[in-house]
Amino acid sequence: EITIPDGEPIKLGMMFVVSGANAALGEDQQIGVEVAKADRGQLLGHDIELVLQDSLCTVEGGALAAQALTSDPDIVGIIGPTCSGAVDGAAQIITEAGLTHISGSATSPPLTYPDRDARFDGFLRTAWNDEVQGAFVADFVANDLGASKVATIHDGSIYAESLVGVFADEFEALGGEITLATAVNDGQTDMVQVLTNVAESEPDLLYFPIFIDEGGFIVDQAADVSGMDGVTLFSSDGVYSPKFIAAAGPNVEGMYMSASNPALLADTYPAMLERYLEIGNVDQPLATFHGHTYDAANIIMDAVEEVGVVGDDGSLTIDLGELRAAIFATTDHPGVTGPLTCTEDGDCGAPIVGVYLVDSATVEDGTGPPPLVR
Repeated sequence: EITIPDGEPIKLGMMFVVSGANAALGEDQQIGVEVAKADRGQLLGHDIELVLQDSLCTVEGGALAAQALTSDPDIVGIIGPTCSGAVDGAAQIITEAGLTHISGSATSPPLTYPDRDARFDGFLRTAWNDEVQGAFVADFVANDLGASKVATIHDGSIYAESLVGVFADEFEALGGEITLATAVNDGQTDMVQVLTNVAESEPDLLYFPIFIDEGGFIVDQAADVSGMDGVTLFSSDGVYSPKFIAAAGPNVEGMYMSASNPALLADTYPAMLERYLEIGNVDQPLATFHGHTYDAANIIMDAVEEVGVVGDDGSLTIDLGELRAAIFATTDHPGVTGPLTCTEDGDCGAPIVGVYLVDSATVEDGTGPPPLVR
C-alpha cells in the first residue's frame, strides 16, 4: 500500500510516445490526461501530480519507461503506454510492481485475450480491441468500396501485425483475396521495392495500418511506382494525425483511414474537446485517442476515490491490490467515449470506429479532420 502525507500530491504516471515521428500520438494523449486532471482538481483532498515517461513506440521504450515509473514508490497508477509494442515491454514490470496501468490507445488483440499471460494482469485499455477495428475495416473495404483483392503491409509491430491479421481473416471470410502480405521495417524510408511488389500483385486496395513516418513514405512514393495509380490506399489510427497528412504529401488525397468516430462519442465529448484545445493550446486534435485516454485517467481516479482511506492526520492510504480490483470492476463508467465496463481480461473500450476519406480541402489547408464517410 501507499500512504500519502497530508499536503502531498497523489502521483499518477504517464507513459506516452512524446519524441520522434509518432510524438503527436502521445502528445494528444498527454493533453487528454491534463484535461482530466484539471476537471478533477483534487482527489480526496490531495492535489494530483502527473509524472511523464517517454515510452517511445517500442518494446524497449515501454520497458525503460515502466522501470522509471515503478522505481518511484509514490506512483499510484499509470496511464499508458501509447503503443501495443510498448505495452508488451512494460506490462510485466508494472504488474510485478503491484501497479495497474490503463492504455487509451493500445489496440492489439493479444493484450486482452482470455486467459492471457499473467504479465498482463495489471493491464487494461479504454481503446477498442482491434478484433473490432479489423472486422470493421474489412467490411467497409469489401462492401462499401467493393474491393475484392487487397495487399497488406505491416511494420513488425504487435499492433500492425495483429490488425493486419484480423483484417485479412475477416476479408477472406467475406470472399476477398489477399494478393500479397508483406512488411516494411521500422525506420525504413525507401518504399519503392515493396510498393513495386504490391503493384505486381494487382490489388484493388493496399491496407497498411502502420505509423506516421513509414506510412507517410508509402503514400508519398506510391505516386511514382508503376501500377500503383489505380490502387486505393487505406490505413488506420496509427497515422490519424495532421502530421501524417503533411508528411504524406499531395498523394494522400483520396486515401482512407479508420479512427474514432466522433458521432458515436458521448454528448460530453464536445465540452471535453473544447478544454483539450484550450489546455493544449492547439487548434485541432493532434491524434485520435485523447478521449479514450481522458477516460483511462478518470477510471483510475474514480478507483482511488473508492478505495482510498483518509486518516485523522489528513494522510491518504491506498491499497494497490484493492485499487486494481476496483479498476477491473469498473461498470458503466460515464466516459466521453461512451459508457465503459471493464472485463476480467482488461477490455473496457467502446467499439466506436469510423472511416475517414482524405479530401482536397484537408490536403490544401491542413485544418480539421478528414470527412467521415462511415
